[in-house]
Amino acid sequence: MKWAAVIGVAAGAIVLTVAGCGSGDSTVSKTPGPTAVSETPGPPPTAAAQPPPTVASGAPGTGTAGDPCAVNLAAPEVVRAISELPRDPRSDQGWRAEPLAGNYNECAQLSAVIVRANTNSENPNTRALLFHLGKFIPTGVPDTYGFNGLESSETTGDTVALKYSGGVPGLDSVVKFRWNGSAVELIGNTPG
Repeated sequence: MKWAAVIGVAAGAIVLTVAGCGSGDSTVSKTPGPTAVSETPGPPPTAAAQPPPTVASGAPGTGTAGDPCAVNLAAPEVVRAISELPRDPRSDQGWRAEPLAGNYNECAQLSAVIVRANTNSENPNTRALLFHLGKFIPTGVPDTYGFNGLESSETTGDTVALKYSGGVPGLDSVVKFRWNGSAVELIGNTPG
């Protein structure tokens, strides 16, 4: 008889628990509130000091908000320039809106953004877009197809070093372009 009473009480508790959980209940409504703070005062808990997050150079949105001299691959001028590009000549597709790499900012004499064709091909075509003081240079620049990165050690405020990396270490090639005061000129090809 004792076991029957224990089983009956346990079964009743299970029924009440199951009945209390309807499809409209959420975990949030069942989460207990904060626990009581201990009466003994003590030093506040301290979080481990962590360094500020770093963003790789050339990543979209790099820099502080509103700083025109910060690298910003999502800037309206970049988005507009990509959307107005003629289709990729190899795939006849448009270009992806998210750049692969770049150093675009409004203050540089010459900056670049690298985009790739919007295709499912294993090796989509890539192209560099060049900018002078934040404005896209649509004509009058040497061919910029095939580049897939920037060589940051050779890129300055008026020079962009575009890199082609075929995936084989030590066989990268770098082509430098410079703003000469009125136009973009090719100033050098170097092995990477």
